[in-house]
Amino acid sequence: MSYLLHIDSSSLGADSVSRQVAQSFRDSWRGPVVHRDLGAAPVPHLSAAGIAARSADQAARTPEQAAAAAIQEELIGEFLGASAYLFTVPMYNYSMPSVFKAWLDQVMTVGATMALPDGPPAAGRPALVVSARGGGYGPGTPNHGMDHVIPTLETVLGHQQTLGLDVRVLTPELTLAPVVPAMSELVPLHEASLADSHEQARKLAETFQAAL
Repeated sequence: MSYLLHIDSSSLGADSVSRQVAQSFRDSWRGPVVHRDLGAAPVPHLSAAGIAARSADQAARTPEQAAAAAIQEELIGEFLGASAYLFTVPMYNYSMPSVFKAWLDQVMTVGATMALPDGPPAAGRPALVVSARGGGYGPGTPNHGMDHVIPTLETVLGHQQTLGLDVRVLTPELTLAPVVPAMSELVPLHEASLADSHEQARKLAETFQAAL
């Protein structure tokens, strides 16, 4: 049975703004969900054994290679079995959480999820990335050009040479405004950004399901 694959990567648990916006998507989603919480249960970083296992004959794999291959096969099977995707990937130090990068490195495999003759098998499937950030990174802001999360994910998740998903993005911004006194004047902008993200998350859940 097809399902929504929901991958969380925030370390903050229920206090995560990314997770809270994703929950608005989930509240409007009708159908089965497979949820993997990388913040609570990280997957291993890709190892030398994992890389070697991809090209080694199955019968000739070492125990370490076999164990690494089993992890990759589980994650790839879970990824390919989904018909839609929900990723929470907050900005940490201008980039993505390392646990999400570790998941990507396990899943992005030539011959399984990418670089196939007919294109990636998940091509065109809808995906939502929710990426909360403490500041603002749009044009005209001091941080413009310093977002190394969304441009990277749009490439690795959405390019036809990689996973080929149809990627949508929500970026609730200025999450530090309520707790950093110097940013207090930005609280209304944060609240507006957050409210819009929740609304768009609910609408996108309906849009995704209508297209399946």
